[in-house]
Amino acid sequence: MKYKLKHKTLYTYVNAVHNYQSVLCLQPQSSARQICTDFKIEIEPKPSKIYSRKDYFGNIQHYFSLHESHTKLNVIVSSEIEVLKNVVQPWSTISCEETTLKINANPVLKADLLIYQLPSQFINWDDNIIAFAQSCLIPEAPLFECVMNLTKKIFTDFDFRSGSTNVNTPISTVLKEKKGVCQDFSHLAIACLRSAGIPARYVSGYIETLPPKGKIKLEGSDASHAWISVYIPEMGWCEFDPTNNMIPQQRHIVTAYGRDFADVSPLRGIIFSSGEHKVKVEVDVIPVV
Repeated sequence: MKYKLKHKTLYTYVNAVHNYQSVLCLQPQSSARQICTDFKIEIEPKPSKIYSRKDYFGNIQHYFSLHESHTKLNVIVSSEIEVLKNVVQPWSTISCEETTLKINANPVLKADLLIYQLPSQFINWDDNIIAFAQSCLIPEAPLFECVMNLTKKIFTDFDFRSGSTNVNTPISTVLKEKKGVCQDFSHLAIACLRSAGIPARYVSGYIETLPPKGKIKLEGSDASHAWISVYIPEMGWCEFDPTNNMIPQQRHIVTAYGRDFADVSPLRGIIFSSGEHKVKVEVDVIPVV
């Protein structure tokens, strides 16, 4: 499946910004499951230079700075991506308990996966989260099956409610109130897995949304998306989408991997100014026939 992707971010400031430093993590990955054939960044006001590099997790980040006074910042990222067919068969029957034993028995593998087993900025767990995890992650049951049960439980028990949380909402609150968005559900699923010693990482990207039958898809109606990736011995990293209770296929486009949202924030920066600001984000994921 081929897509044209456009991600627009508009910042409007009450008072002029005189100096701005920013990091973008918006370039789709090129991997065995997808190919990014074109990528372009347009920024207004225009910076003198945009620098790029790969971070610790292998994501491509772009850096820029603005030293002229401005009251608006417009960032438009355009990409062309081909997502390859990804048929996942849960052929591994390794259990949750066997997984942790296998990882701990291999010092090199254990060292590589450790950062995906520990708490991170937005992911930690308490007794309630551990209890929630234990209802799905049965030690002697196949890990793949257990993760599917976990994503199904989150999909079934929680309400997707935009605006009910923000990036700083604790996972414990999400669990208690049973509502949130894809970012919350991914953080919760990862916390459950890590609490059981299972390596799990955060995936940021996009998903093609389909309009109601008979309706025209509105421009800018798509959105950034998040899901999870779980390490299963013999299979490697396997992706699951708890928000939609599915295994990501050709409608999912991967931008970045990290421990949690903090590692893969689409756009973050430092502003030298005062006063409030507003942000507007529009995303279009357009299939190419």
